[in-house]
Amino acid sequence: MTALEQTRAPGAKRRRTRSASGSAWTPYLFLALPALYIVLFQGIPLVQEVYLSFTRTSLLNPTSSQWVGLENFADIFSQDGFHRTLRITFVYVIACVVGSVGVGLIVALLLNRDFRGRGVARALVTVPWAAPGIAVALIATWMLNPQYGIVNRALNAIGLGVPGGSILDSPVYALPAILVTTTWQLFPLASVVLLSALQAVPKDLIEAATMDGAGRWRIFQTVTWQVIKPTVGLLSLLMTIWSLRRFELIWLMTRGGPVGSTETLVIDLYSEAFDAKNLGNAAAIGMVGIVISLIVIVGSRLVVRGADKERIR
Repeated sequence: MTALEQTRAPGAKRRRTRSASGSAWTPYLFLALPALYIVLFQGIPLVQEVYLSFTRTSLLNPTSSQWVGLENFADIFSQDGFHRTLRITFVYVIACVVGSVGVGLIVALLLNRDFRGRGVARALVTVPWAAPGIAVALIATWMLNPQYGIVNRALNAIGLGVPGGSILDSPVYALPAILVTTTWQLFPLASVVLLSALQAVPKDLIEAATMDGAGRWRIFQTVTWQVIKPTVGLLSLLMTIWSLRRFELIWLMTRGGPVGSTETLVIDLYSEAFDAKNLGNAAAIGMVGIVISLIVIVGSRLVVRGADKERIR
């Protein structure tokens, strides 16, 4: 090695060290902006909501708060209407998850077959999911209109018409109508996700099961379901959280009525905050929703972990 090379070698080593040091920080730099966004727009509002839930705060004077501890939680749980709201919320969430994932799985199985126009069919299935929630609510309201709605005309034609023709004004039929509308909007996402999972099912396992004489249901049970089950679990968890937060569709179609028959937690929160002007109670209702979401997430993780342990054994 010449003297010039010897003098350059330490500098080159330092440059390589600085380059390696810089690359080590690169992932953190990419994560900095999303982390800042979460802190500013998710973390700080969450802390403020927690604080509000322990205070008596009016929407008309939000800067003046009085610490009341758990009084807001005691107040909302002492109301019979809140218990009904919780029941309606659970019914709505369970029906939406089962309906959207169930219909999505059936559609995904159909779209996974070879037939002419399959690409067009796959594209058309995504239309309800791509439509804005406001547009879906308005279209559903027009279709359910008692005077010129196509749904009432079809039901009357087969002798199943609703008395008075007003489905959304009926305490019995309003919630099922919203459930059908929500399922219609959500199932395309489930079908697209599950269709991707079905593409990952090994063809050789299906062929081996077919050669062993297994029928379609047996093949689905032993091969297909085992592959797509993790995707179904994750999808069900996401649908549960989204259904707990669903607001615009219910509000635009019924505003939680009639007589509270479609009032979920988010509708009750909105009414408490902007109709009753009680931010403290509204924040307490929001905290109940957060706790329910956390319970669902933790419960799903425990179920998945238990299933993994059983599979390893």
